[in-house]
Amino acid sequence: MLFKRTMVVLTCSAFLLAACTTQDPYTGEQKTSKATYGAAIGAVAGALGGALIGRGGANRNAILLGAGIGALAGGAAGNYMDRQEAELTQRLRSSGVSVTRVGNDIILNMPGNITFATDSADVSANFYDVLNSVAIVLKKYDKTLVDVTGHTDSTGSAQYNLELSQRRAQSVASYLITQGTDSRRFLIQGAGESQPIADNNTAAGREQNRRVEIRLSPLTA
Repeated sequence: MLFKRTMVVLTCSAFLLAACTTQDPYTGEQKTSKATYGAAIGAVAGALGGALIGRGGANRNAILLGAGIGALAGGAAGNYMDRQEAELTQRLRSSGVSVTRVGNDIILNMPGNITFATDSADVSANFYDVLNSVAIVLKKYDKTLVDVTGHTDSTGSAQYNLELSQRRAQSVASYLITQGTDSRRFLIQGAGESQPIADNNTAAGREQNRRVEIRLSPLTA
């Protein structure tokens, strides 16, 4: 039942996006209005939240391998992630998003101040183009697992921060899914204030802690 509902919403969202495209007068590229993006993201987030948040990693691998998406092995995985890292670095230059390599994983750090308005889980319209660039790469490298984790500073209650971080992670993932990225590749979770990368006792530190991280890992058997 959940799968059927998910597919209905994704189909409706696809029609919504397709129905409201315009052509860029300079490039000829088909574009979708920012208002339409917001409506589609809301529809996808509402239907997919429970299905995607907290999905187990082992189960996700099994689903993708069972769907015929081949696994990477040995040096092939490293080379695959090298090429993906290079393309992300090129596309995200000057975007405010950092690209960090950790072993065979790639971490995209999206600062909260450029991704969301204060105390909001709605992706800022000005950030759509950045996520579009990420989606292009994710669709090209379809043997990559996508973990989206929201983080907050320690201001406010721990429960509120956990819920806000979950909603923000879901919003980012939902947008990427509306751009055609396979939802089965995603693991979405909120960490709240539990994983700071800077000192929450300073304004600068709290700003760094408010973020969404996308961790990209090669699909292996």
